[in-house]
Amino acid sequence: MHPEIVGVPERGIPSSGTTPAGSSTLAYAQGNPKVPQIAQFIRYSGWPELKEAFIAGQAKAAMLTAPMAMDLADKGIPARIVALGHRSGAVIMVRKESVYRTFADLKGKRVAIPSRFAVDHIFVRRLMKEHGLQTGDVTLVEIAPPDMPAALLANAVDAYATGEPFGAKSEMDGYARILYMTRDVWPTYICCVLTVHEDLIKSNRQFVQLLVDHVMSAGHWLDHSPSHRTAAARIASDKLFFNQAFELIQWVMERPSDRVTYGDLRLMRDEFNQLMQLSLDAGIIPHSIPYETYVDESFMRNFRIVNINLEEYTR
Repeated sequence: MHPEIVGVPERGIPSSGTTPAGSSTLAYAQGNPKVPQIAQFIRYSGWPELKEAFIAGQAKAAMLTAPMAMDLADKGIPARIVALGHRSGAVIMVRKESVYRTFADLKGKRVAIPSRFAVDHIFVRRLMKEHGLQTGDVTLVEIAPPDMPAALLANAVDAYATGEPFGAKSEMDGYARILYMTRDVWPTYICCVLTVHEDLIKSNRQFVQLLVDHVMSAGHWLDHSPSHRTAAARIASDKLFFNQAFELIQWVMERPSDRVTYGDLRLMRDEFNQLMQLSLDAGIIPHSIPYETYVDESFMRNFRIVNINLEEYTR
């Protein structure tokens, strides 16, 4: 059986030498042959390209942002969230020498967000509300995450909100510090979710179950041992996957070890209802969308642990 295509956002990661002729948006990564794979991994150049590929059915499964998946399902696109991709993983970064200690200190300042539809934007809105800031008290600037560290270094913005590894990049380079981590102020933070096309669910439930079993098992494996997180950094940094410096991915995975977590990728109705309300408050979604419209819990309920064996990478 030809493996199904699973798409992920490139998030600005360089794809030089990996793009096939005739395509400027895809970076095909069959991956290291030593790493077992059950699906064809394809890296897209950004969220819009990944979203369009999913709508067209070119990618039968994808790691989308939760609000994006909610919105697609509401608009009649046959999309169903079947598992989380991770927990936590977003940060607010400021310059190391800055006087900012709480979000209230950013009143009148410029804060970069990836886009108004990003969960990082919701993170900023949540902090604004908690610190008594109104719309207009902070100038929100949309900047691609890979460009945010340079914008902060050049004082083009006073802070930026992003998913990793673009927070770790400026921290590792020595000119920025973390103002907030989602793990500290938003424990139920949800961002990337494994979203599957309903056509695939109808035609091959067995494969979707296998995919969910592997994703959730990989999460358990990742959080089981520090050596596993180091191994994951080594695999993910490969040019055939995300093509980032190993040291940068390792920084994300280990400083601290719960900067991004993967051990609990279950779908929780209350958490999605909270995210829905925050999305409504931020104006990302125009009206409330029923949980059943965009979630399929059946695969999570039938989850069976899969043995993840990557001993070569844990030595």
